[in-house]
Amino acid sequence: MGESVLHQLWIEQYRPKKFSEIRGQEKIVERVKAMVKQGNLSHLLLAGPPGCGKTTLILVAARELYGDNWRDNVLETNASTDRGIDVVRETIKDFARTKAIGGSQFKIAILDEADALTKDAQNALRRTMEQFSNTCRFVLIANYSSKIIEPIQSRCTVFRFKPLEKKDLRDILNHIAEVEKLKIDEKALDAIFYVCEGDARKAENILQSCAVMDKHITEKSVYEMASLAEPKEIKEVLEVAVGGDFVKARDKLLDTMLKYGLSGLDVIKQIQKEIWNLNIKNDSKVKLVDKCGEIEFRMVEGSDEYLQLEALLALFTITK
Repeated sequence: MGESVLHQLWIEQYRPKKFSEIRGQEKIVERVKAMVKQGNLSHLLLAGPPGCGKTTLILVAARELYGDNWRDNVLETNASTDRGIDVVRETIKDFARTKAIGGSQFKIAILDEADALTKDAQNALRRTMEQFSNTCRFVLIANYSSKIIEPIQSRCTVFRFKPLEKKDLRDILNHIAEVEKLKIDEKALDAIFYVCEGDARKAENILQSCAVMDKHITEKSVYEMASLAEPKEIKEVLEVAVGGDFVKARDKLLDTMLKYGLSGLDVIKQIQKEIWNLNIKNDSKVKLVDKCGEIEFRMVEGSDEYLQLEALLALFTITK
C-alpha cells in the first residue's frame, strides 16, 4: 500500500466511502444519515469552503441509497464549466425526467460549484426542480450560498459546512500516515493545519507531495512544499520593522520572498496572521490589520507588490 504514493491521488484514494469514515460536520452527517435511513432525501444545498466534505457527504449518501450501482442513478455536473442555461434545459432535464434504476424512488442530480451557474440557468433549474421532484432530487454544492437565488434556496434544505477542526484533520492525516508508513512530526501536523486552514483536500495534497520526497514529514518540508514562509520568519521581519530598522526588515522580507518564491499576495496574508503575535498595543494591531486589507486591495488592482509591501513595513516602523 505504501508504494501507491506515486500512482494515485490520495484525495480520491482516501475519500470516505461510509458515514462512519467522515470527519467533522457531525450534526450535518447525522441529519443526512437519518434522511438516507428513511430513504427520502430532500433537495439539498450544501454550502461552505473548499475541502470540508460537501461532495464526499453526498457521494456517501448515494452509495448508501443505491449500493454498488449508485453511478446509474447519480448525475454529477460541475457548474463552473457547464454553467449555461442549455445544460439545465438539456443534460439535467433529460436525466431528471426518467425513472431511477433498480426500484429506487428517485435519482440524485449533483450540481457541484452551483454558485457559478448564471441567473438564467438558476431560474431554469428552479422550474426543473418543481417539475421532476418525484423522480429526481437535486443537490447543489456551493462555496457561497448567497450566490444561489432565493427561490432555489427556499426549495432546499440548507446545510452550512465549516472548515475542519485541527483534531479532525489530525485524524485524517494520521490514518493516511499509518497506511502509507509515513512518520509525521508534531510540528509538521501543526504546519499543515496552518497552511490548509481546515481544507482536507489541500492537507492531503501537501502530505502526498512531501511523501514523494521523504517518508519522514517535517515542518520545513511542509512549508517548502506549500510555498509559504515559516511563520517565525515572517514574525522576525515584522519585529525588526517594529524595532525601527526599516532597511533591515525590507531586505529580510525580500530574501524570504525569493527563498520561497512568494508573491505579494502570499506574503500579505501571512503578515496579517502574524500581526496578532507581535508585542504591540491592541489598537495598533487593529490599525495594521486594516492597512493589510487596503494593501491587498491595491495589489489585486495591479499596484506594484514591492512598493506596497515597503509602504506597509514603513508603517510598522512607526508603530509602538
